Amino acid sequence: MGGLKGLVKKGLGEMGFNAEGGVVNWFPGHMAAATRAIRTRLKLADLVIEVRDSRIPLSSAHGDLQPQLSSKRRVIALNKKDLANPNIMHKWVNYFDSCNQDCIPINAHSKSSVKKLLELVEFKLKEVISREPTLLVMVVGVPNVGKSALINSIHQIASSHFPVQEKLKRATVGPLPGVTQDIAGYKIAHQPSIYVLDTPGVLVPSIPDIETGLKLALAGSVKDSVVGEERIAQYLLAVLNTRGSPLHWRHWNNRKMEGIRYEAQDKHEYNLKDLLPKRKKPPNMSDVLYIEDLVTEVQCALYKTLAEFNGSLEDENDLENLIEQQFEVLKKAWKIPHKTSEARLMVSKKFLTLFRTGKLGPFILDDVPEVNSVP
Repeated sequence: MGGLKGLVKKGLGEMGFNAEGGVVNWFPGHMAAATRAIRTRLKLADLVIEVRDSRIPLSSAHGDLQPQLSSKRRVIALNKKDLANPNIMHKWVNYFDSCNQDCIPINAHSKSSVKKLLELVEFKLKEVISREPTLLVMVVGVPNVGKSALINSIHQIASSHFPVQEKLKRATVGPLPGVTQDIAGYKIAHQPSIYVLDTPGVLVPSIPDIETGLKLALAGSVKDSVVGEERIAQYLLAVLNTRGSPLHWRHWNNRKMEGIRYEAQDKHEYNLKDLLPKRKKPPNMSDVLYIEDLVTEVQCALYKTLAEFNGSLEDENDLENLIEQQFEVLKKAWKIPHKTSEARLMVSKKFLTLFRTGKLGPFILDDVPEVNSVP
């Protein structure tokens, strides 16, 4: 992936990172305080659930806390498994298993999925239960990996299975990274008493390289405004092209590829942002067709440009030219006026929303490493 690496260094390097590919310029003050509080509570925790994003199982690890986390009883919960490629997901599970690290892919919004996680947690805690009357389970992770959604599901499941003495507050789920600001405890079981603590997501202030930062931004763990939607979309296009993903879309069974188009009965008034978590509103048939059309426009545009591309994906200049061409094709496909000053930004936002909501298919950005140790 010489072209991708070169493009990352050349065209994407001047963003929120320093020349060494280190510090990202986004680290809210409350997070520094939260990190100190987490370190203190980690010493008291009997088990840690480290939530990561299934699409970036390594890049979403909390680097600063890894030494402390690896010394605890830990379960790595790879959340948003519905957005990750299942064919590659099992390789990640095998990788963590070979490192003697408990790992389970989950969907934090699915109670059956969370129940499996709780069964694993209980199994891991059995050796402690016999000698401790009160057990503490801690949930940690970088922003927007789904910690609060997981806490809410755990609370709902526990409330239906155990008598709860006090009224428990739900964790606050927010659309922006780092929104859960207080460390709060939830009593989820009696005999023994088990408490789950929710913690603010604390992004590692020092990111090891630019590409890791871009992956975190693409997954939503860094605010778009820090890196810029256009840069994130450019990186996503670079990844899709170098992996040849658009060439596989030709085989997808969708209306546009087959030359079939339906006319919507109702006028759609659907905003793509409604696809995002906590903003969903039920789409009507017109909305469904509208979204399908957006997706197939992307698939056709990227497939055609990559299939006709006669340069080298290993050459950063060729790759950059291809991406520029794809931006132009998407503008036309989505009927965005060419002279609009924010046309490129509008393309980027639509493109990123389709990717982040899984409409372009399941994907995993991190490559499975050689088996040695858990990062």
